[in-house]
Amino acid sequence: MKKKIASQAKLLEAAVAAAQAAGVVIRKHFGKKITVREKGKLGLVTNADIAAEEAALKILKKHSPDFALLTEETNAEGTGLVNAPGKWIVDPLDGTTNFVHRFPMFCVTIAAEIAGRTEVGVIYHPILDDLYVAVRGKGATLNGRKMRVSKTKKISDSLLTTGFAYRFRDLQHTEMNSFERLSRIARAIRRPGSAALDLAYTASGVFDGFWERHLAPWDVAAGALLVQESGGKVTDFAGATFRPYAMEILASNGQLHSGLLKAIQESKTRPSV
Repeated sequence: MKKKIASQAKLLEAAVAAAQAAGVVIRKHFGKKITVREKGKLGLVTNADIAAEEAALKILKKHSPDFALLTEETNAEGTGLVNAPGKWIVDPLDGTTNFVHRFPMFCVTIAAEIAGRTEVGVIYHPILDDLYVAVRGKGATLNGRKMRVSKTKKISDSLLTTGFAYRFRDLQHTEMNSFERLSRIARAIRRPGSAALDLAYTASGVFDGFWERHLAPWDVAAGALLVQESGGKVTDFAGATFRPYAMEILASNGQLHSGLLKAIQESKTRPSV
């Protein structure tokens, strides 16, 4: 018998509860003594990351015990039944390096994927108590208020955001080439250090566009849906339909997308001048 999949409303309820529970843990640890270790080229992990993930997964497993899990810290390869009706994609603390250095730009991000599509996305900024929510086909909100992307029409008027891969020596030429090219044509570029928050701020109209390479599904699944449901556009660097597993993302307000895409593509094939 085919299992009944929870409604979007129920998935959203669980995702919000899990994100906020993880947020409580993060606030408790922020600014306090923590244990830190490196995960090779994958970045830092702290006891706060692990505790926040445990708090989130406790709620998600109770709500959807038959869902697969794809999480950054404890189940990097994903766990769950082969024929699971859905998947939770979780990063309990996106922006761990910021967290370690007490720079308050980090968040919890949770997405519910059904049949290969992200149906629900939640990003929670625990320090500001900002809750970003997106439901496929039903829009996106920030603290209950509807979100829309910016109306900026020219790249020269834009505020963009990006990120660099952790220990990005292998990608350094391409990363810096893209940054240099876009910095010449945009009003300004920021690099806060949390891909999920970059996407949330693009969805809410703070940023006009975001691009980054070498990302994992838990970095972008929820945020990409936020941008799409706020009226923006999300693709890979070839301009193809975005998938959270593509490891590259360009998100924008839509009006700037073709120009940003062109600049990124040129940075991969031509040297800086």
